[in-house]
Amino acid sequence: MRCPQCGFENLIGSDICDNCGADLAGHDTPQPATSYRGRVLGEHLDTLEVGEPEIIDVTADAAEAVRRMHDTGTDCVLVVDGGRLVGIFTDRDAVLKVAGRELTARPISELMTHDPVVVRHDDTVAVAINKMAVGGFRHIPIVEDGRPTGLVSAKDVFRHLARTLG
Repeated sequence: MRCPQCGFENLIGSDICDNCGADLAGHDTPQPATSYRGRVLGEHLDTLEVGEPEIIDVTADAAEAVRRMHDTGTDCVLVVDGGRLVGIFTDRDAVLKVAGRELTARPISELMTHDPVVVRHDDTVAVAINKMAVGGFRHIPIVEDGRPTGLVSAKDVFRHLARTLG
């Protein structure tokens, strides 16, 4: 056990440093991380320079969502009801839930992912990466007061890391 005060290497299980007398009790048990403030991953999502999200109303049909995704070259649309985020419809949803089926008159509300995981603009890049990894997501909406203001994608994160570390 290395003393956090003087750096002396003590025997494992020592409660007091043999070199400087510092209290070592509890220092050898892992402590939960309360936040991450590293150089790159600790930056706020604002630094990613994400664009405006493609937004569609909950009353729209799935064909309209797919058409807008195709026309704009985006991977997903955020679904809102009265301006508040209620779902997300991604290219993965289109492939798994729509491919090979008739799209006419299918409401987007039947096919979207309800209540998606979200981040705030002042969350860190590390928070977004963690949520993406844990949930298996490639897109996470950025919201303020329940209203979508942006969309962070895995592509945005990797581009930022490459530019910053490159």
